[in-house]
Amino acid sequence: MVAFAIILFFAVTGLTLNHADRFAGHDQVRHATGQMPHTWLTGDTDKLSIVEHIRNTHKIHNALSDFRVDDQQIQVSFKGPGYAADAFIDRDKNTYDLTETRSGLIAVLNDFHRGASTGAVWPWVIDACAILLTLVSLTGLIMIFFLYKRRTTGLILAAAGAAICILFYLRLVP
Repeated sequence: MVAFAIILFFAVTGLTLNHADRFAGHDQVRHATGQMPHTWLTGDTDKLSIVEHIRNTHKIHNALSDFRVDDQQIQVSFKGPGYAADAFIDRDKNTYDLTETRSGLIAVLNDFHRGASTGAVWPWVIDACAILLTLVSLTGLIMIFFLYKRRTTGLILAAAGAAICILFYLRLVP
C-alpha cells in the first residue's frame, strides 16, 4: 500500500508536470516595500540582520536561497515548494522592494515531485521511494519465474512493454 501511494503521487504529479499549462493556477503575487538601517548596508554587510528583518517584517518562513551583494544593490531570495520571495535592496536609499509569489497547491506538489526548493531531507525521501519502487518491481519480476502457468505470458508482456517504450523513443523523440 505504501508503494501504491507513492506510485499514485508520482503518476498524478507526472501528469501535472507534463501538462503544466493546463494545471497551472493563478499565482498570488504580493509586493511590499520597506526601509533598512544604513549601517546594515555599508561596509561589511550585516547579512543576518538583513535576512531576519525581511523574515520578521513579512512573515517569511521559507529557506534563504540566494544573497547577492553588489555596489548599488543587495538581492535576497527565499524559495520553497510553490513559493518565491525576492527582495531588492537599494544600498544608497536604504529601501527595498519585495515581491512574494505563491503558486498554489499543484505547484507545491510539482516541486515535491522534482525535489525543487524542498530542503536537504526531501531528496533523500525521493531516493527512498525510488529504491522501494525498484524493489517492488524486481520482486514482481522475480515472482513471475515461480508462477509456471503465467511465466511465459508475463515475460512476453514485459518484453513487449519494453519494446513499445524503445519504439516510442526511436520514432517519436527527435
